Amino acid sequence: RYSTIARDLRTVVDRLLICGMHVHVGIEDDDLRIELMAQASYFLPHLLALTTSSPFWRGRDTGLQTFRLSVFDNLPRTGLPEVFGSWAEYRRHVDMLIQAGVIEDGTKLWWDLRPSDRWPTLEMRIADVCTDLEDAVCVASITRCLMRMLYRLRRNNQRWRIYSHMLVRENRWRACRYGSDPGEKTGLIDFGRAEIVPYVDLVEEILELIRPDAEFFGCVAEIEHARVIVQRGTSARRQREVFDAAIEKGISPRDALVAVADHLIEQTVPGSQSVV
Repeated sequence: RYSTIARDLRTVVDRLLICGMHVHVGIEDDDLRIELMAQASYFLPHLLALTTSSPFWRGRDTGLQTFRLSVFDNLPRTGLPEVFGSWAEYRRHVDMLIQAGVIEDGTKLWWDLRPSDRWPTLEMRIADVCTDLEDAVCVASITRCLMRMLYRLRRNNQRWRIYSHMLVRENRWRACRYGSDPGEKTGLIDFGRAEIVPYVDLVEEILELIRPDAEFFGCVAEIEHARVIVQRGTSARRQREVFDAAIEKGISPRDALVAVADHLIEQTVPGSQSVV
C-alpha cells in the first residue's frame, strides 16, 4: 500500500515524517454517517486545538502549534470533507474516481473526517498524536460524544448548522497557529457572534453541550480532562518549554532538540532510554 502511494505521489511522500491520531465512531446507517460528517466538520478545529504536538520541523521552531497539517495538506484529497446529500451521492463521487483510475478505493480520501472504507464508522483524522494517554482518551471521548449530540439533535428534528468551508478553514488555520494557548490574538471564531472567542471558553461550551452524552457513555471525567489540557498546554507547549530550558542552560540547538525527543519518548513510554 505505502509503496504504491510513494510511486503515485513521488517527492511529496518524502516529507511525510508526521504522525496523526485517528478516532473511529461507529455509525451503522450509511446516510447518517454522511449527514453527521457534514455537521461535525464545524468541530474539527476545536479537536485539533486539543492535540497540537508538532511545533518543530527540520530542526526549527515553526511558530505553529502544529505543522503536521501544513505537510499533510500537500497531498491530494485532504482537508475538510466535502458535503454530500446522501450516501448514494458520496459513493457516486468515489466510484467516479475509482472508474477513472485515480484511486483504488475510498481509503485514498485523506480528509480530516471521512467515512471509513472498511468499517461502518466516521473516522476523525485531523488530530495530532497525543503524547499523553489521558489527552488521547479525552479527545476520543469528546469526539464520540459530539457525534451522539448531533444524533440527539436529529431525533428532535434539529441539526447543527453547516458552515461554509471558507469559515471552518479559517478556524482550522487558527487551531494550527495558536492551538488552545491563551493570548490576545488566540482563540477560534464563533460564527454566530462573528467574533474570536478564547479557547478556554469554547471548551466550556462544548463540555456543556455534550454532558448528557458523556453521562450516557460514562465518560464525564474523561471529557473534563480537556480543562487540564487547556490549563497546562498541549504537547506543543511542553516541547517548547523543554527546548527553551535546554537553551537557557547553554545547550546547543541540536542537543536541545534531542532533549525534546527524549521528553517525547519518556512521555510516550515512561522509563525508555535516550535517543542518543
